[in-house]
Amino acid sequence: MCKVFARQDPEGYRQINRSIRIAGHSTSIQLEAAFWTLLDEIAENQGLSTPKFISKLYDEGLEINGEIPNFASMLRTTCALYLRGYRPSHDERLQLKREAA
Repeated sequence: MCKVFARQDPEGYRQINRSIRIAGHSTSIQLEAAFWTLLDEIAENQGLSTPKFISKLYDEGLEINGEIPNFASMLRTTCALYLRGYRPSHDERLQLKREAA
């Protein structure tokens, strides 16, 4: 069973840094390539660019929780939730697109 996971392409877990503007500040986020691929897919499914999606997620997380102690971990768990089938409703996606415009 472990061989299925051990044989994965090392490119998927290569660390990639991306510069993103969050709350008016430029910052760098380091994640594995597989997570960036998923975040790109999530953002596209919501009609947003990846930087816009990440910025929106950060703003909403702050609004709901008051702080985000480890944003990179939040991005990884966002990907896990997405893979488990969690999706925003149609109305939520429409509202997100309106707010992002």
